[in-house]
Amino acid sequence: MSDRNDARLSVLKTYKLYVGGKFPRSESGRVYEVTSSKGEWLANAPLSSRKDGRDAVVAARKAFGGWSGATAYNRGQVLYRVAEMLEGRREQFVREVAEAEGLSRSKAGAVVDAAIDRWVWYAGWTDKIGQVVGGANPVAGPFFNLSTPEPTGVVAVLAPQDSSFLGLISVIAPVIASGNTAVVIASERCPLPALSLGEVLATSDVPGGVVNVLSGRAAEIAPALAAHQDVNGIDLTGADPELAKQLEIGAADNLKRVRRPQPVEDFTSDPGTDRLTHFLETKTVWHPTGSLGASGSAY
Repeated sequence: MSDRNDARLSVLKTYKLYVGGKFPRSESGRVYEVTSSKGEWLANAPLSSRKDGRDAVVAARKAFGGWSGATAYNRGQVLYRVAEMLEGRREQFVREVAEAEGLSRSKAGAVVDAAIDRWVWYAGWTDKIGQVVGGANPVAGPFFNLSTPEPTGVVAVLAPQDSSFLGLISVIAPVIASGNTAVVIASERCPLPALSLGEVLATSDVPGGVVNVLSGRAAEIAPALAAHQDVNGIDLTGADPELAKQLEIGAADNLKRVRRPQPVEDFTSDPGTDRLTHFLETKTVWHPTGSLGASGSAY
């Protein structure tokens, strides 16, 4: 019989993509090494192909109707549940962020806490953004004229390259809070927090396909997403200037909404409502007011 004190074999984690609520390996079968900020091996992450990107778009489109059709209040409840799950797995994310970004555990803990708080902040906006950017418009005539925001559709998101968790949350949460569905390309250098986020989403109430997470080379995956006719918007936050220009050209073919990368992205500052409103369309409805009584007064 073996001694109970014998060293156990390590159970290494196999990171997978998150597409359509499931955890497939890349259809290409490829992986690449992910290392810490000190060059130490951490894991093998899937090296996504363009086919993986197309599969993610199909899943995102399938999920869009149900997610955009849910009440804003319900979306807020669902997103808050994600924050609860993130809080429960805080230590895992602290470790992954510390290894990815070369931070001490205390600094990584502050980053993770800020990311969870950011998620809660966006969850609270789901049923309020319509009041900020919509409203009743004064018109000349007996009509109600109402403008309301509606989600754009499927949005491809290039996550920040250096902010592996706070930046990641800051670009994903506003896209889905406003009713869109997302295909996210994680940071190539530090994708593990993003792939672990997929595990959290799968065990929360977020329907499969609302968020799809791909790891690999943005330069390989993103051009196909930018040119995809069923992608309605693209956030270029994590793209370098050369890639961003290429993706803008590809996005022009079906008039995608494009959020260009900013010269400096400070994810620790107050995010405001810019990202919430960027992938919203405004629908305006006219309706006759009608008349009341013999006097012909309108309401």
